[in-house]
Amino acid sequence: MGSSFSGLAAFQSLHVVMLGLDSAGKTTVLYRLRFNEFVNTVPTIGFNTERIRLGGAGNPRGISCHLWDVGGQEKLRPLWKPYSRRTDGIVYVVDSVDAERLEEARAELHRIAGFSDNQSTPLLVVANKQDLPRALSVADIERRLALGDLGPATRYHVQPACAITGDGLREGMDTLHEMIVKRRKSLKQKKKRQ
Repeated sequence: MGSSFSGLAAFQSLHVVMLGLDSAGKTTVLYRLRFNEFVNTVPTIGFNTERIRLGGAGNPRGISCHLWDVGGQEKLRPLWKPYSRRTDGIVYVVDSVDAERLEEARAELHRIAGFSDNQSTPLLVVANKQDLPRALSVADIERRLALGDLGPATRYHVQPACAITGDGLREGMDTLHEMIVKRRKSLKQKKKRQ
């Protein structure tokens, strides 16, 4: 196995939850990752789930990932806590063009990351819609979401992406996978020391 996969068995499946405000592009991301093509979507009422493969050139078989896309409408956000409980990773999708809602996105992200079960859970922020005019830069999104305030235990990565074309999505998921592997190794080492 490649070095990035040494911490996870090939047959093991990861549980990853995808969150974000409504209309950020979560379901488009999900189906682009699953089918490698654009699928026209409707607003998610509840959740969608697909099994996808993670892993780049180091392992052609990859690792299976059960990716849950949970609706982002305000009335559905209470579902985020049970779906994200003890997850291996969180994918948080933001609309890079909708600067007016980034404060709301920040508040919701900090709320979900603040739950005790989610502290230190690897976080991939997908800065979606980077292909559009007026898309905010990755640095601006990182600042507006106050990602540095999540604490030193939370590993995160902001990935510029376009869900319609798929640009940046695989790279972001590979980075999330690497963060998950590092976290598992760290937790395993802590258990050995106890």
